[in-house]
Amino acid sequence: MTKLPDGKLDPKIIALDLDDTLLDSELKISDGTVKALKAAAQKGIFIVPCSGRTENAILPFVRCLDIAGTPEGRYIIASNGTSIFDLHTRQPVFSAKVDGEILVYCAKAAAQAGFPCQVYDPSTIYASVDNDYTQLDAKLCNLKLEVVPDFENFLMKGHPKMVIPGDPEKLQILQAKLKEELGSKAVIFISKPYFLEVMPPDCGKGEALLILAEKLGIDQKYTMSFGDSMNDESMMRMANYSVAMCNGLEYIQQISKFVTRKSNNEDGIGDFLTEFVL
Repeated sequence: MTKLPDGKLDPKIIALDLDDTLLDSELKISDGTVKALKAAAQKGIFIVPCSGRTENAILPFVRCLDIAGTPEGRYIIASNGTSIFDLHTRQPVFSAKVDGEILVYCAKAAAQAGFPCQVYDPSTIYASVDNDYTQLDAKLCNLKLEVVPDFENFLMKGHPKMVIPGDPEKLQILQAKLKEELGSKAVIFISKPYFLEVMPPDCGKGEALLILAEKLGIDQKYTMSFGDSMNDESMMRMANYSVAMCNGLEYIQQISKFVTRKSNNEDGIGDFLTEFVL
């Protein structure tokens, strides 16, 4: 599927998912994409990495873009939209947490289904038990891992998000159960096939993008997003210029306004920006 603009687009803020979007399969940002994003920042367009990763796990990729010292590169959206972080002040400008009682409820439901679970702060994954998926997450995001003995009590403090890792088919069943039982009390979706995520209500990448745009005095019609997967759904729906990666889920391509000509391994973002924005 390819859906391309008829002419030039005029975004003033661009939110970029990381995995399988901005990053290639080796978790690197191509030189062509870096060049295009720096050129966009020089035009006054805010460039905002927007990831399910925590703040500290996003920072290495921010450094690769080499724009963090500029006004256009000072913000990141972390943990799928539960945090908007200002790199200049080193403080969040927005944050949200899942209620502790909801987290405990989800943890019990996960345990009954045979799944562990984990929550996060900017530098650490806190897990109910050590497991292969948690180790994978810690390695992928370069975060510390800590197993918490009294996990239920720890959850009661509230946390930005919970991840329940496990077998994809069984997670689908748990996802349906939690969605039905919790309703609007939490946002629940599968980000990667083996990660079920529990988020605060009315919270996501799209909501965070619009909050940041409003703070910067940018109208919604000037917002752009790039994404590939279900944790990008809200920003695909809420950004005026939503751009799905051609390597992304078919559903995300269908709900997006545009689809890149090239994949994340072929300078997809750089190609799109060079042709239709710069």
